[in-house]
Amino acid sequence: MHVVAEMPSFDPQDEVEIEILEHAPPANERSEARRLALQALYEVDLARHQSGEVVARCLTEHQPARQVARYFRKLVEGVMEYYADIDAAFVRFAPDFPLEQIAIIDRNILRIAIYEFAVSQRVPVSVAINEAVELAKLFGSDGAPGFVNGVLGALADDIETVNQLRQEVGEDEST
Repeated sequence: MHVVAEMPSFDPQDEVEIEILEHAPPANERSEARRLALQALYEVDLARHQSGEVVARCLTEHQPARQVARYFRKLVEGVMEYYADIDAAFVRFAPDFPLEQIAIIDRNILRIAIYEFAVSQRVPVSVAINEAVELAKLFGSDGAPGFVNGVLGALADDIETVNQLRQEVGEDEST
């Protein structure tokens, strides 16, 4: 038996409710830079656009304060420079999720946090993880904050992996 469902009729005069979700403002300049970096890295990852072009466009469109722009640029350039090492590190701690099966937003949240606490070593581990979890709450799926927290916590506890990431940077800077 074939059932044909009737489509509801819409009148142009019908009232339509639109819900706009506003995110809380970033806590500080670095939080703002992380949000911009996440958007840029998402585009680079998804659309394969050149990171330099994406960074330039984001800076033009958003016109962030100088400190925000500087840190935003540092995050995107750092993640792009070390993404292979960063990805290799975090996939070890998410063995049930091949890299291509991890949501693009989650991948890039992980990349930013790992770059901050392991590669550049300029952000304390707890701050980087907390910021990553906040990004996951804002932009990820319901399970993203727990996933991000679990992967980053496990990686941060593995001193050997963290030291290996730090050595990669040291070797690159000495050449």
